[in-house]
Amino acid sequence: QVRLVESGGGLVQPGESLRLSCAASGILFSLYTMRWYRQAPGKQRDMVAQITTGGRTNYADSVKGRFTISRDNAKNTVDLQMNNLKPEDTAVYYCSAGQFGASDYWGQGTQVTVSS
Repeated sequence: QVRLVESGGGLVQPGESLRLSCAASGILFSLYTMRWYRQAPGKQRDMVAQITTGGRTNYADSVKGRFTISRDNAKNTVDLQMNNLKPEDTAVYYCSAGQFGASDYWGQGTQVTVSS
């Protein structure tokens, strides 16, 4: 059974940092592109960052320079370091695992709230 479990969300003030982590099981982790998405209330789910099997990364323009995605194939984890958080970063954050351009598996999400 495939499981993706996110952790690390919470309530922070603008300008602060959070580190999200996603632990995967039931898949051969190193063969999957891992992505972080987010969904704010009333909005569509958008991709925030991805890291390929070869370690290549891509980011949404809105988070470039502030967020960093990384993976540890030995631990089957993918992290999202989020710095200089803004109120507009408030959303539920989801990790996904996929091959061939699609996201095949999803976690349950973790809430990030940025508010003063």
